[in-house]
Order: sequence, then C-alpha cells, then structure tokens
Amino acid sequence: MRLKDKIALITGAGSGIGEATAYRFVAEGAVVVLNDVNMAGVTKVASELSGQGARVLVVEGNVTNKADAEAMVNSALKEYKRVDILINNAGINRDALTKKMTEEQWNSVIDVNLKGTFLCCQAVFGPMSEQKYGKINNTASIGAYGNIGQANYAASKAGVIGMSWSLALEYARYNINVNVVAPGATITPMTAGIPDNVSEMLINKIPLKRMAKPAEIANTHLFLASDEAGYITGQVIFVDGGLTTGI
Repeated sequence: MRLKDKIALITGAGSGIGEATAYRFVAEGAVVVLNDVNMAGVTKVASELSGQGARVLVVEGNVTNKADAEAMVNSALKEYKRVDILINNAGINRDALTKKMTEEQWNSVIDVNLKGTFLCCQAVFGPMSEQKYGKINNTASIGAYGNIGQANYAASKAGVIGMSWSLALEYARYNINVNVVAPGATITPMTAGIPDNVSEMLINKIPLKRMAKPAEIANTHLFLASDEAGYITGQVIFVDGGLTTGI
C-alpha cells in the first residue's frame, strides 16, 4: 500500500475529484481527514468509507477563513498527531464575461481557489516542517490558460501555479514536496451544467475525445502524494487528455 497509515487532509471532499481522491487514498492505506462546505456530501462520503473499515475524520470549516484552515489542521493533529498529505481540492467557478462580472463573482472565486489554497498550505507548514515530511498537491486547471467568461477562474488557477512554485522553493528544505495537478474537463458536479452542444464542442477539441473520470485525477494525486514521487516538487501535471499539448 503506497499510503499506509499516512494522514491525508482533503478539501472539497464531498463530491467529484475530492471524493474520488478520498476513496483512492483509503484503498492505498491512508487515514483521511475530509473537509467540504457541503457537510451533507462530505458526511455521506465519510459514512461510506467508515462502513468499509476506513479511518475517517470529518472537519468543518471554510478554506477562505484563516482560523478555519488552522482549526482543520489542528483537529487532524489532535486526532492523529500528524498531517502527512494535503490535497487542496476545494474550488468554485462563477463564470461571466468580464464586462458583466461583478466584484462578488471575482472575489468569491479568488477567495476559494487561491486564498483558500494559500491558507491551507500555510496551516500545514508548521507540523510538516517539524516532522520534516510533507506532500502538498494544489489544484489548478487548464483554465489557467484563459477562457472566455472565466477571467476570475483563470486568474485564480494561474495564481495557484505561481504560488506553488514559490512554496516548492520555500518548503524544500523541510522535505515538503509541493506540486500542482491541473485537470482538464472532468465529469464532476461543476461540469454537469454544461449544455450538451458546448460539451460536444469541448470533447471534440480533446485528443482523447472524452472527459476525464474523477478517479483519473485521483490517481495523479495518489502518485504525487506517494513516496514514489519523492524527487518531484514544483511541477504542474496537466491531466487533460492532451488538450494542452503544444501550448
């Protein structure tokens, strides 16, 4: 088992990629600490995993709040004495053309996707640096390259990449790996509302001619969180079916 007895904190674990990552990590022996603002969703995931014999802890909190981020980490420390892995998966979109985008739409996306990632990275630094071990996987997107109606989303995800490069340099001396997983179009609740004609156009642009399954993104998180990736830090892995090839 690649993550036997590792303590993994996963944000946005109530559905989609976060949920798939929780299941994948448990299958590899991890103890999972699950967070999501959707408490009904994350409680359901935790209940199902516990029913399979997994060790699971649900921690409430909004990643955009510094005190909440610290409380999540402290809850994990109180229960398990360490935090080995952080999967910053929580994210939202609030699409609108720039000329129509409200300040609230801009702020909410930047707060969750970028600020939330920063606060969670900051919160785990203390215990990870003390134990001289840590794996941090942040979440970007092919959207970092820009897309019509997603100036806020693109800015947040490009920001995650730049921030992660900086953190990889800062955290390396403590044996903490910081990497970025950047999914392409993935079958999740966030993409469920895409009109069929738009979805068809998108799929036609993807060399593999399909959207990703959440489990395929989870597999990438698993590799980067494992000791097999011990010499990998400061990298961005696009899991996008070849869509960004040549960019």
